[in-house]
Amino acid sequence: MRKYFLLPFLAAVLFQPLFALSAELGSSGLVEPGGPLSLDTALSLTLQANAEVSAAARELEAVEATVTQAGVLPNPELQTLAEDRRRESRTTTVQINQRISLSGKRSARVRAAERSRDIAGSDLSATRADIRAGLIAAFFDVLIAQERLRLAQASADLAKRGTSAAAKRVAAGKVSPVEETKARVAEAGVKIELAQASSELRLMRQRLTAYWGNPSPRFDAAVGEANSLPDAGNLDDVVQRLDTTPEMRRASLEVERRRALTDVERSSRIPDVTVSLGAKRDELLGRNLAIVGLSIPIPLFDRNQGNLGEAISRQDKARDELAATRVRVQGEAMQAWQQLDMARSEALVLESEVLPGAQSALDAATTGFEYGKFAFLDVLDAQRTLFQARAQYLRALSSVHRARAQLDSILGTGTNNIAEQK
Repeated sequence: MRKYFLLPFLAAVLFQPLFALSAELGSSGLVEPGGPLSLDTALSLTLQANAEVSAAARELEAVEATVTQAGVLPNPELQTLAEDRRRESRTTTVQINQRISLSGKRSARVRAAERSRDIAGSDLSATRADIRAGLIAAFFDVLIAQERLRLAQASADLAKRGTSAAAKRVAAGKVSPVEETKARVAEAGVKIELAQASSELRLMRQRLTAYWGNPSPRFDAAVGEANSLPDAGNLDDVVQRLDTTPEMRRASLEVERRRALTDVERSSRIPDVTVSLGAKRDELLGRNLAIVGLSIPIPLFDRNQGNLGEAISRQDKARDELAATRVRVQGEAMQAWQQLDMARSEALVLESEVLPGAQSALDAATTGFEYGKFAFLDVLDAQRTLFQARAQYLRALSSVHRARAQLDSILGTGTNNIAEQK
């Protein structure tokens, strides 16, 4: 009886690692190594394991097969016919029928399939550029979230010191107990901000690793220059690049594909001919007869007029969509460039004027406190002002990188050249 209980136990022990491995492989793509994570490593992992990029590549492979299929010749047909059941008067015919396409139908099909392949290739390039731009934005979101967490921790330490200083002044009878209450309320608010910053960092980390299919981040920290400001470039250069954007390229290729499909339908107005070659055995005559045949459909009723009219209308529709896409892409690109330029200007002002001014005020308050001219609360207020300015600067940096990523996605580029950044 014991062996019947032992067999299920052994099976569970042996197959449990396989089940665990299967679950692990099914739940994640690639797992990044522990330790610091650079932008180049994140890009490499994404291009290897991103599901959207893989799906677009599979679509290109599938459409490539349609090009091969469009160029193949029709198969010949083997036909046999027996007349009369009596052997002495039976007639047996064996022939091969071969359909021959006229009016360039095969070449028209190949051109249409090639245009579909070009669209699939353009979609793959657009997907890679979009994923690349989104990954760069997500990476900088992690960098900025890390800075926010450090800033929130410093603010929490500062608020704790302020509460302690207020409690001592209340105990000494120098200020009202209301001051201590205000300090404790401020400290509680900073603690909430610290918890929010910690939660935001976890969310940004998961969002980053999701690009290569890992729901559980393993890296310790993202390494990079969060305060590097990408160049907005010239608006005229952006406008000149609009015709080469992924959406414009796809719309242009769609017009060409529709034109090729119209040629296919136009060539279908002329029917194909079928050539027949074979032999006929006539038992009454006692000899074989050669057979040569030609079958030509008469385009009396069906001249493919409906399909041709549909193809022409869809070609006109593709032209209209191309014009609409040009207007929309131009508006989106100009708006993204303006947002980038505005956010970059704000970040530069904060970096060159506001932050140095707040730091100077803190230094002056600290020096005055050391000489007995200012109270410790004045120093705390100056520190809070500096922290608020740094938080505003981080928000501006986040806006800069998001605008840059949006512009890169529209233009079909994923700028990762640190030399082009400030």
